[in-house]
Amino acid sequence: MKAGGEHNWRGYLFVAPATLYLAVFAFFPMLFAGYMSLHRWHLLKEQPRFVGLGNFVQMFSDPFFRNAIYNTLIYVVCSVPLGVLISLAVAALVAQRLRGVGFFRTLFYVPAVSSQVAISMVVIWILLPETGLINWCWLKLGQGIGMLQAWWAGTSPPQGPQPWLGYDGRMNFLAEPGWAMAALVALSLWIGLGPRMIIFMAGIQSIPETLYEAAAIDGATGWRRFRHVTLPLLAPTTLFVVVTTTIAAFQLFTPVYMMTKGGPRRTTDVVLYHIYKEAWQKFEVGMASAMSYVLFAMILIVAAFQFRVMRRGLGEAAA
Repeated sequence: MKAGGEHNWRGYLFVAPATLYLAVFAFFPMLFAGYMSLHRWHLLKEQPRFVGLGNFVQMFSDPFFRNAIYNTLIYVVCSVPLGVLISLAVAALVAQRLRGVGFFRTLFYVPAVSSQVAISMVVIWILLPETGLINWCWLKLGQGIGMLQAWWAGTSPPQGPQPWLGYDGRMNFLAEPGWAMAALVALSLWIGLGPRMIIFMAGIQSIPETLYEAAAIDGATGWRRFRHVTLPLLAPTTLFVVVTTTIAAFQLFTPVYMMTKGGPRRTTDVVLYHIYKEAWQKFEVGMASAMSYVLFAMILIVAAFQFRVMRRGLGEAAA
Protein backbone atom coordinates (compact mmCIF):
# COMPACT_ATOMS: atom_id res chain seq x y z
CA MET A 1 0.00 0.00 0.00
CA LYS A 2 1.95 2.97 -1.29
CA ALA A 3 1.03 6.54 -2.17
CA GLY A 4 3.67 8.84 -3.69
CA GLY A 5 6.49 6.38 -2.95
CA GLU A 6 5.58 6.11 0.73
CA HIS A 7 3.52 3.60 2.67
CA ASN A 8 -0.10 4.59 3.10
CA TRP A 9 -0.89 3.53 6.66
CA ARG A 10 -4.58 4.30 6.24
CA GLY A 11 -4.98 1.00 4.36
CA TYR A 12 -3.62 -0.90 7.35
CA LEU A 13 -6.06 0.94 9.61
CA PHE A 14 -8.96 -0.25 7.49
CA VAL A 15 -7.94 -3.92 7.75
CA ALA A 16 -6.88 -3.68 11.39
CA PRO A 17 -10.35 -4.43 12.92
CA ALA A 18 -10.80 -7.58 10.83
CA THR A 19 -7.22 -8.66 11.53
CA LEU A 20 -7.69 -8.11 15.27
CA TYR A 21 -10.97 -10.05 15.23
CA LEU A 22 -9.37 -13.03 13.46
CA ALA A 23 -6.36 -12.94 15.77
CA VAL A 24 -8.45 -12.91 18.96
CA PHE A 25 -11.33 -15.19 17.98
CA ALA A 26 -9.73 -17.54 15.42
CA PHE A 27 -5.93 -17.80 15.39
CA PHE A 28 -5.31 -17.55 19.14
CA PRO A 29 -8.03 -20.11 20.07
CA MET A 30 -6.62 -22.54 17.49
CA LEU A 31 -3.10 -22.21 18.87
CA PHE A 32 -4.27 -22.42 22.48
CA ALA A 33 -6.35 -25.51 21.68
CA GLY A 34 -3.20 -27.09 20.27
CA TYR A 35 -1.41 -26.28 23.52
CA MET A 36 -4.24 -27.76 25.60
CA SER A 37 -4.33 -30.91 23.46
CA LEU A 38 -0.83 -31.76 24.71
CA HIS A 39 -1.88 -31.58 28.37
CA ARG A 40 -4.05 -33.59 30.73
CA TRP A 41 -6.27 -30.66 31.64
CA HIS A 42 -9.35 -30.86 33.89
CA LEU A 43 -11.05 -27.53 34.50
CA LEU A 44 -12.12 -28.23 38.09
CA LYS A 45 -9.61 -30.71 39.52
CA GLU A 46 -5.94 -31.05 38.77
CA GLN A 47 -3.41 -28.62 37.35
CA PRO A 48 -2.56 -29.03 33.65
CA ARG A 49 0.00 -31.77 33.15
CA PHE A 50 2.01 -32.18 29.96
CA VAL A 51 1.37 -35.58 28.34
CA GLY A 52 2.56 -34.99 24.78
CA LEU A 53 0.54 -37.13 22.38
CA GLY A 54 -1.03 -39.08 25.23
CA ASN A 55 -4.48 -37.60 24.62
CA PHE A 56 -4.39 -38.65 20.97
CA VAL A 57 -3.31 -42.19 21.86
CA GLN A 58 -6.02 -42.46 24.50
CA MET A 59 -8.81 -41.12 22.27
CA PHE A 60 -8.18 -43.62 19.49
CA SER A 61 -8.25 -46.45 22.03
CA ASP A 62 -11.64 -45.21 23.24
CA PRO A 63 -14.45 -47.22 21.56
CA PHE A 64 -16.94 -44.42 22.17
CA PHE A 65 -14.85 -41.92 20.20
CA ARG A 66 -14.36 -44.40 17.38
CA ASN A 67 -18.13 -44.89 17.39
CA ALA A 68 -18.59 -41.11 17.13
CA ILE A 69 -16.29 -41.03 14.08
CA TYR A 70 -18.27 -43.88 12.52
CA ASN A 71 -21.60 -42.10 13.14
CA THR A 72 -20.24 -38.88 11.69
CA LEU A 73 -19.06 -40.62 8.53
CA ILE A 74 -22.42 -42.36 8.14
CA TYR A 75 -24.18 -39.01 8.47
CA VAL A 76 -21.85 -37.36 5.94
CA VAL A 77 -22.20 -40.18 3.41
CA CYS A 78 -26.00 -40.11 3.67
CA SER A 79 -26.69 -36.38 3.92
CA VAL A 80 -24.20 -34.82 1.49
CA PRO A 81 -25.12 -36.66 -1.76
CA LEU A 82 -28.85 -36.43 -1.02
CA GLY A 83 -28.59 -32.76 -0.08
CA VAL A 84 -26.69 -31.83 -3.23
CA LEU A 85 -28.95 -33.81 -5.58
CA ILE A 86 -32.21 -32.55 -4.07
CA SER A 87 -30.98 -28.95 -4.02
CA LEU A 88 -29.90 -29.19 -7.66
CA ALA A 89 -33.28 -30.61 -8.68
CA VAL A 90 -35.18 -27.91 -6.79
CA ALA A 91 -32.92 -25.18 -8.20
CA ALA A 92 -33.55 -26.41 -11.73
CA LEU A 93 -37.30 -26.15 -11.09
CA VAL A 94 -37.38 -22.73 -9.42
CA ALA A 95 -34.96 -21.25 -11.98
CA GLN A 96 -37.76 -21.44 -14.56
CA ARG A 97 -39.48 -18.21 -15.56
CA LEU A 98 -42.92 -19.07 -14.27
CA ARG A 99 -45.59 -17.01 -12.55
CA GLY A 100 -45.46 -17.34 -8.78
CA VAL A 101 -42.08 -19.08 -8.71
CA GLY A 102 -40.73 -16.38 -6.36
CA PHE A 103 -43.11 -17.62 -3.65
CA PHE A 104 -41.62 -21.12 -3.83
CA ARG A 105 -38.07 -19.74 -3.76
CA THR A 106 -38.92 -17.92 -0.55
CA LEU A 107 -40.69 -20.95 0.87
CA PHE A 108 -37.70 -23.21 0.29
CA TYR A 109 -35.30 -20.65 1.78
CA VAL A 110 -37.24 -19.97 5.01
CA PRO A 111 -35.61 -22.81 7.05
CA ALA A 112 -32.17 -21.36 6.29
CA VAL A 113 -32.98 -18.12 8.13
CA SER A 114 -34.77 -19.86 11.00
CA SER A 115 -33.21 -21.00 14.25
CA GLN A 116 -31.99 -24.60 14.17
CA VAL A 117 -33.24 -24.90 17.75
CA ALA A 118 -36.76 -23.91 16.69
CA ILE A 119 -36.68 -26.21 13.66
CA SER A 120 -35.48 -29.09 15.82
CA MET A 121 -38.39 -28.52 18.20
CA VAL A 122 -40.80 -28.62 15.26
CA VAL A 123 -39.29 -31.90 14.06
CA ILE A 124 -39.55 -33.36 17.58
CA TRP A 125 -43.27 -32.51 17.55
CA ILE A 126 -43.69 -34.08 14.10
CA LEU A 127 -42.02 -37.31 15.27
CA LEU A 128 -43.75 -37.68 18.65
CA PRO A 129 -45.40 -41.09 19.22
CA GLU A 130 -49.21 -41.07 18.78
CA THR A 131 -49.64 -37.27 18.92
CA GLY A 132 -46.89 -36.39 16.42
CA LEU A 133 -47.96 -35.35 12.93
CA ILE A 134 -46.62 -38.48 11.17
CA ASN A 135 -47.98 -40.92 13.73
CA TRP A 136 -51.31 -39.10 13.99
CA CYS A 137 -51.81 -39.14 10.20
CA TRP A 138 -50.90 -42.84 10.04
CA LEU A 139 -53.21 -43.60 12.96
CA LYS A 140 -56.14 -41.82 11.30
CA LEU A 141 -55.38 -43.59 8.03
CA GLY A 142 -55.48 -46.96 9.78
CA GLN A 143 -58.76 -46.05 11.50
CA GLY A 144 -60.28 -44.96 8.21
CA ILE A 145 -59.24 -48.17 6.47
CA GLY A 146 -60.59 -50.21 9.40
CA MET A 147 -63.98 -48.44 9.13
CA LEU A 148 -64.10 -49.08 5.39
CA GLN A 149 -63.32 -52.75 5.92
CA ALA A 150 -66.01 -52.97 8.63
CA TRP A 151 -68.54 -51.26 6.36
CA TRP A 152 -67.72 -53.60 3.52
CA ALA A 153 -68.05 -56.65 5.76
CA GLY A 154 -71.21 -55.32 7.43
CA THR A 155 -69.72 -55.39 10.95
CA SER A 156 -69.35 -52.75 13.65
CA PRO A 157 -66.36 -50.37 13.31
CA PRO A 158 -63.28 -51.44 15.34
CA GLN A 159 -62.24 -49.48 18.40
CA GLY A 160 -58.78 -48.12 19.18
CA PRO A 161 -55.70 -47.88 16.96
CA GLN A 162 -55.81 -50.05 13.88
CA PRO A 163 -52.53 -51.40 12.44
CA TRP A 164 -51.96 -50.53 8.82
CA LEU A 165 -49.19 -52.43 7.06
CA GLY A 166 -48.17 -53.77 10.48
CA TYR A 167 -47.84 -50.33 12.10
CA ASP A 168 -50.44 -48.68 14.36
CA GLY A 169 -49.05 -45.13 14.51
CA ARG A 170 -47.30 -45.34 17.89
CA MET A 171 -43.63 -45.41 16.87
CA ASN A 172 -41.18 -43.20 18.76
CA PHE A 173 -38.85 -42.45 15.85
CA LEU A 174 -36.17 -40.73 17.96
CA ALA A 175 -35.94 -43.80 20.23
CA GLU A 176 -35.24 -46.17 17.33
CA PRO A 177 -31.53 -46.39 16.30
CA GLY A 178 -32.10 -46.46 12.56
CA TRP A 179 -34.89 -43.90 12.50
CA ALA A 180 -33.05 -41.40 14.72
CA MET A 181 -30.17 -41.04 12.26
CA ALA A 182 -32.64 -40.91 9.38
CA ALA A 183 -34.44 -38.05 11.15
CA LEU A 184 -31.17 -36.11 11.46
CA VAL A 185 -30.43 -36.64 7.77
CA ALA A 186 -33.92 -35.50 6.78
CA LEU A 187 -33.58 -32.41 8.96
CA SER A 188 -30.26 -31.55 7.32
CA LEU A 189 -31.90 -31.78 3.89
CA TRP A 190 -34.62 -29.40 5.00
CA ILE A 191 -32.32 -26.83 6.64
CA GLY A 192 -29.63 -26.84 3.95
CA LEU A 193 -31.97 -26.84 0.97
CA GLY A 194 -32.34 -23.06 0.76
CA PRO A 195 -28.67 -21.96 0.63
CA ARG A 196 -27.67 -24.74 -1.76
CA MET A 197 -30.67 -24.02 -3.96
CA ILE A 198 -29.75 -20.33 -4.21
CA ILE A 199 -26.17 -21.13 -5.21
CA PHE A 200 -27.26 -23.65 -7.84
CA MET A 201 -29.91 -21.29 -9.15
CA ALA A 202 -27.35 -18.51 -9.56
CA GLY A 203 -25.12 -20.93 -11.49
CA ILE A 204 -27.98 -22.01 -13.74
CA GLN A 205 -29.04 -18.45 -14.49
CA SER A 206 -25.47 -17.51 -15.43
CA ILE A 207 -25.45 -20.05 -18.28
CA PRO A 208 -25.96 -18.24 -21.64
CA GLU A 209 -29.32 -18.89 -23.28
CA THR A 210 -27.60 -19.27 -26.63
CA LEU A 211 -26.20 -22.62 -25.51
CA TYR A 212 -29.68 -23.93 -24.79
CA GLU A 213 -30.93 -22.58 -28.11
CA ALA A 214 -28.09 -24.32 -29.96
CA ALA A 215 -28.84 -27.57 -28.13
CA ALA A 216 -32.54 -27.26 -29.01
CA ILE A 217 -31.66 -26.73 -32.68
CA ASP A 218 -29.61 -29.93 -32.54
CA GLY A 219 -32.70 -31.75 -31.32
CA ALA A 220 -31.82 -32.02 -27.62
CA THR A 221 -34.81 -32.49 -25.34
CA GLY A 222 -35.18 -30.94 -21.90
CA TRP A 223 -33.34 -33.77 -20.11
CA ARG A 224 -30.56 -33.85 -22.72
CA ARG A 225 -30.09 -30.09 -22.43
CA PHE A 226 -29.84 -30.43 -18.67
CA ARG A 227 -27.41 -33.34 -18.89
CA HIS A 228 -25.11 -32.03 -21.63
CA VAL A 229 -25.32 -28.25 -21.07
CA THR A 230 -26.40 -27.47 -17.51
CA LEU A 231 -24.50 -30.13 -15.57
CA PRO A 232 -21.06 -29.60 -17.21
CA LEU A 233 -21.26 -25.82 -16.83
CA LEU A 234 -22.39 -26.20 -13.20
CA ALA A 235 -19.32 -28.26 -12.29
CA PRO A 236 -17.46 -25.41 -10.47
CA THR A 237 -20.66 -24.53 -8.58
CA THR A 238 -21.19 -28.18 -7.71
CA LEU A 239 -17.64 -28.43 -6.38
CA PHE A 240 -18.25 -25.46 -4.09
CA VAL A 241 -21.59 -26.82 -2.86
CA VAL A 242 -20.23 -30.32 -2.24
CA VAL A 243 -17.24 -29.06 -0.24
CA THR A 244 -19.22 -26.59 1.89
CA THR A 245 -21.99 -29.13 2.50
CA THR A 246 -19.43 -31.72 3.60
CA ILE A 247 -17.78 -29.29 6.01
CA ALA A 248 -21.16 -28.41 7.51
CA ALA A 249 -22.07 -32.11 7.83
CA PHE A 250 -18.92 -32.84 9.83
CA GLN A 251 -19.92 -30.02 12.20
CA LEU A 252 -23.35 -31.40 13.05
CA PHE A 253 -24.29 -30.43 16.61
CA THR A 254 -27.51 -28.51 17.30
CA PRO A 255 -30.04 -31.10 16.01
CA VAL A 256 -28.23 -33.86 17.95
CA TYR A 257 -28.20 -31.75 21.12
CA MET A 258 -31.88 -30.86 20.79
CA MET A 259 -33.36 -34.11 19.45
CA THR A 260 -31.37 -37.19 20.46
CA LYS A 261 -28.58 -36.30 22.91
CA GLY A 262 -26.44 -38.84 21.07
CA GLY A 263 -28.94 -41.67 21.52
CA PRO A 264 -30.48 -44.09 21.22
CA ARG A 265 -27.61 -46.37 22.21
CA ARG A 266 -25.05 -43.83 20.94
CA THR A 267 -26.18 -44.24 17.33
CA THR A 268 -26.29 -40.45 16.82
CA ASP A 269 -23.29 -39.55 18.98
CA VAL A 270 -21.33 -37.61 16.36
CA VAL A 271 -17.83 -36.20 16.85
CA LEU A 272 -18.76 -32.58 17.61
CA TYR A 273 -21.36 -33.61 20.17
CA HIS A 274 -18.82 -36.02 21.69
CA ILE A 275 -16.35 -33.14 21.97
CA TYR A 276 -19.01 -31.03 23.69
CA LYS A 277 -19.65 -33.77 26.27
CA GLU A 278 -15.94 -34.22 26.87
CA ALA A 279 -15.41 -30.48 27.46
CA TRP A 280 -18.56 -29.35 29.26
CA GLN A 281 -19.82 -32.48 31.00
CA LYS A 282 -16.55 -34.19 31.93
CA PHE A 283 -14.55 -30.89 31.85
CA GLU A 284 -11.64 -32.66 30.14
CA VAL A 285 -10.66 -29.71 27.96
CA GLY A 286 -7.31 -31.21 27.03
CA MET A 287 -8.92 -34.31 25.56
CA ALA A 288 -11.65 -32.21 23.92
CA SER A 289 -8.99 -30.03 22.27
CA ALA A 290 -7.22 -33.11 20.91
CA MET A 291 -10.52 -34.38 19.51
CA SER A 292 -11.13 -30.99 17.91
CA TYR A 293 -7.83 -31.26 16.05
CA VAL A 294 -8.77 -34.74 14.86
CA LEU A 295 -12.09 -33.39 13.57
CA PHE A 296 -10.24 -30.55 11.82
CA ALA A 297 -7.89 -33.09 10.19
CA MET A 298 -10.86 -35.19 9.03
CA ILE A 299 -12.51 -32.17 7.41
CA LEU A 300 -9.24 -31.08 5.80
CA ILE A 301 -8.51 -34.52 4.36
CA VAL A 302 -12.01 -35.06 2.97
CA ALA A 303 -12.21 -31.55 1.51
CA ALA A 304 -8.78 -31.90 -0.12
CA PHE A 305 -9.81 -35.26 -1.58
CA GLN A 306 -13.01 -33.74 -2.98
CA PHE A 307 -11.08 -30.83 -4.50
CA ARG A 308 -8.61 -33.20 -6.10
CA VAL A 309 -11.21 -35.57 -7.56
CA MET A 310 -13.65 -32.94 -8.77
CA ARG A 311 -11.00 -30.60 -10.18
CA ARG A 312 -9.55 -33.53 -12.10
CA GLY A 313 -13.02 -34.13 -13.47
CA LEU A 314 -13.29 -30.46 -14.43
CA GLY A 315 -9.97 -30.67 -16.26
CA GLU A 316 -11.04 -33.74 -18.20
CA ALA A 317 -14.35 -32.11 -19.09
CA ALA A 318 -12.60 -28.99 -20.33
CA ALA A 319 -10.19 -31.08 -22.44
